Amino acid sequence: MRLEYFDIIDTVDVFDLENGHVEASSTIPEESPVFEGHFPGYPVMPGVLLLEMMNHTAGYLLLGLNNFGRLPFFAGAKKVKIRSFALPGMLMKSVCDLVHDGSGFCITRNEIRVDGKLIADAELTMMVMDFPSPELPVLVRERARQHGVELGTLT
Repeated sequence: MRLEYFDIIDTVDVFDLENGHVEASSTIPEESPVFEGHFPGYPVMPGVLLLEMMNHTAGYLLLGLNNFGRLPFFAGAKKVKIRSFALPGMLMKSVCDLVHDGSGFCITRNEIRVDGKLIADAELTMMVMDFPSPELPVLVRERARQHGVELGTLT
């Protein structure tokens, strides 16, 4: 995880497009510039970055469902709950399930757990659109490979 670069996910552990389900993992770094102000002497993963981890997990699901041919963008969140602190060194597990897909928007149900304990959950709305530049799909596919997504399984 490189928080300052919004590289939130370390690995994609489950990539089940048939069932509309993705799971990802990430370990919160022991040190990051983010923690210098959040909070001095008591570093806590910002809630907005927990939401971003759920967003990235949902993004992988939607990228896969669109054969990496269209790009998902965060459009909104409902029912967001941050239930506990996430601290440096913790291994977070993010789960995303597809709820609705249609007319250019998708809704996903998302949660983050640490040692089985629910840390955060939300319902995300994602907009899916064409890639805005020809370079971006190449970079997105490379990042997916780095995170363990088997692109060879896509048609």
